[in-house]
Amino acid sequence: MRRLDGKRALITGAARGIGLEFARAYLAEGARVAICDINIDAAQKAAEGLGEGAIAVRLDVTDQASIDACVATVEDALGGIDILVNNAALFTAAPIVEITRADYDRIFAVNVAGTLFMMQAVARGMVGRGQGGKIINMASQAGRRGEALVSVYCASKAAVISLTQSAGLNLIEHGINVNAIAPGVVDGEHWDGVDAFFAKYENKAPGQKKKEVGEAVPFGRMGTAADLTGMAIFLASSEADYIVAQTYNVDGGNWMS
Repeated sequence: MRRLDGKRALITGAARGIGLEFARAYLAEGARVAICDINIDAAQKAAEGLGEGAIAVRLDVTDQASIDACVATVEDALGGIDILVNNAALFTAAPIVEITRADYDRIFAVNVAGTLFMMQAVARGMVGRGQGGKIINMASQAGRRGEALVSVYCASKAAVISLTQSAGLNLIEHGINVNAIAPGVVDGEHWDGVDAFFAKYENKAPGQKKKEVGEAVPFGRMGTAADLTGMAIFLASSEADYIVAQTYNVDGGNWMS
C-alpha cells in the first residue's frame, strides 16, 4: 500500500520547482493533487504533464476571494482536502537602509499572510469534516537566523515557523497536524533571481554567490527539490500523526537546532 493512498492534497505555488516536485511525489504515493498557482497556464501545463490525478486551479494567496474560491473548487473537485502544503513564497534582499515598505508588504502578503489564510480556509473544511488532516508549511533556514541583506525574507520565514507552532497547538485538538519544513539552499530557476541580488549588493560576479553557498553546505552541494520530498511525504502520512508544531531542517547540515 502506498503511503498516501486515497488522500487529497492542495499544494500552493505548485506550477514549478519544489511545489511541482511535491505534487509528483504525492501522486506516486497514491494521492490526488491540486496544482494551485497564480500562473494558471503553467499550472495547467504542470497538471497535464503529471497526468491522471492532478488538477490545476488558479490561486493568488494575497487575495482572500481567490483563496476562498480555490479551496472551494478543490474541495468540490476532489471531495475534500486531507493535505495542505503552503509552498507559495517570494524572496527579496536589500540592506536595511534600502528596504522599501512596498517590498516588505509584498513579501509578508505572500509568505506570511498567504500561509496563515490558506491554513485557515483549509482547516475550516478539515474541522467540518471531522477527519483531521495534515498541513505542511514551507519555512527556511533563513527563518532560524538573521542575514545581513535578507532581513525581510528572514523575518517572514521566522513568522512561518511561529505560525506553525501556534496553529499546530490550536488545530491538533481537531486531529489536524501542522508542521513545517525548513530547506537550506535549494537549486532551481529561482536562484537566478537570488544570485542577482547578491551580485548587486556584494559586488559578486553572476553565479559566484550560488557557487559559494553550495560549497559551504556540509553535505557538499546545494539541495534539490527532490531532496525535500521524503520529509514532505512523511509529514503528510499517518506516520507523522504524533508530530505537532515542529519545523524540520532538510538542508544538508547547514543549520542545527
